[in-house]
Amino acid sequence: MFKDFFVYGEKVDGYDVRVINEREARAAAGILFAFGMLSLTNAVMLHHGVVTRYFISFFTLDFLIRVINPNYSPSMLLGRFFVQNQTPEYVGAAQKRFAWSLGLLLALPMFYYLVINWQPNPIKVLICTICLLLLIFESAFSICLGCKIYNLVMPKKATHCPGGVCEIKKKEKIQTFNSVQKFIFVLTLLVIFSGIYSYTYKLENKTHIGKLVSEKMMNEKERKAFEEAAYLKELAEFEEDEDF
Repeated sequence: MFKDFFVYGEKVDGYDVRVINEREARAAAGILFAFGMLSLTNAVMLHHGVVTRYFISFFTLDFLIRVINPNYSPSMLLGRFFVQNQTPEYVGAAQKRFAWSLGLLLALPMFYYLVINWQPNPIKVLICTICLLLLIFESAFSICLGCKIYNLVMPKKATHCPGGVCEIKKKEKIQTFNSVQKFIFVLTLLVIFSGIYSYTYKLENKTHIGKLVSEKMMNEKERKAFEEAAYLKELAEFEEDEDF
């Protein structure tokens, strides 16, 4: 049993490489994304990082176990519980291990700077956001970006990828866009990005993290105007106190 612990992936008849169940991986990614969003929302709204520290600790440990043997990963076992009655979707284990190794590389600096030595800043928040984006891409769309990087850097290309994207095939009609659909798609993206921009820059930030991120992303002219406005506001409040 100890020897089998270090054998990565399962040997399944009909597959020339060792595989894992993509349904488990997607369920696990969805679970981590849900807890990650909960921790991020908690940090922004309550201005403390207790939940975030627990989540990052769990995330780091979970990905470390995934890289060694995903059969014992807590999130993968939770995912297995929820999809145990569904037909398995097998994907190559090698590229998933590579992708999870990249996830571990993102998790380690977060673990140090947000758990061991609490030093939050916009860059570290951005890394957390990237991790959440990778999780939602995997859980919602079955897109493994790490697997795509695997094909770019490894001499032996991956096989049996999620959704069969590694195998060359012609798209079916239902997978393509006509002119009207393309217009709606582009318009939807523009509306989404416009909303994100307006939310980020137009609305007044009410949280410490929001204010910090906005200040870091300002150019020099915007920063001076912001500092001058803050000074005038503080001066006006001081004069009101004096009148009282």
